[in-house]
Amino acid sequence: MAINLAHLFCGEGIYSFPFLTLCLFVVILVRYLVVAGLTWWLVCSRFNLLDQDIFQDIRSSVVSAAIFAMAMAAAIELHILGYTRIYNQLGDHGWWYIGGSYCLVLIMQDSYFYITHRLFHCRSFYSWAHQGHHRSRRPSPWTSFAFEPMESLSHAMFLLGVICLIPLHLGTIFAVLTTMTIWAVVNHLDLEQLPVRFPHHWLGRWIIGPAHHSVHHNSQNKHFGLYFTFWDRLLGTEDRAYIYRIKDETCLPNLQECLNDEK
Repeated sequence: MAINLAHLFCGEGIYSFPFLTLCLFVVILVRYLVVAGLTWWLVCSRFNLLDQDIFQDIRSSVVSAAIFAMAMAAAIELHILGYTRIYNQLGDHGWWYIGGSYCLVLIMQDSYFYITHRLFHCRSFYSWAHQGHHRSRRPSPWTSFAFEPMESLSHAMFLLGVICLIPLHLGTIFAVLTTMTIWAVVNHLDLEQLPVRFPHHWLGRWIIGPAHHSVHHNSQNKHFGLYFTFWDRLLGTEDRAYIYRIKDETCLPNLQECLNDEK
């Protein structure tokens, strides 16, 4: 059955695509400003990092918010028309499936992110698909949403594809989006907020934290993963020596300096 594009883009009232997009744009943008702003002020102010370049990141994030809003509006319209596999009755698939599907989506998203992220770092794509994310001298919570339009679209297309292919409870979708937001903000702090021994712990060797992702912003040919390190390890883009440069608490406010220290 073909999608009714006239209804999808020209509906009336709350089902109007432009109205949904506008409402979602406001929600997404306000969430970004509040979460990134509070984190930046509360955390970065402790280490006198309030002089970071943020306005170019905010400008890029406004565009990203608009693209994500259009994608979410399309997702709502597709669900109304019955083209997604979103469900809201827990009994449809059972409690075990809630947790299982959550983990599955994170693994799928991490794999998709690694592939597209590494592709966007290729010379043919970098200048127009990813350079904006690396424009600031050092990452900050504001950088977490600062994408080129092409990269924002790629993230949005993944989420649209997932809800059409895999049965997902509304709570699972909310949990994935929340995890993605928290992970992005924390890992762009350019500060190791986790215990300084975390990168040395067995869990820290498989889970991406701020120090791990700061290596990528410091050396752009390493560490392309989102949540987990296994693709970096498997495909040779893991800098396994970085953990030995995270020595003690002096690295907390000086992460870039520690990562640049080759000793």
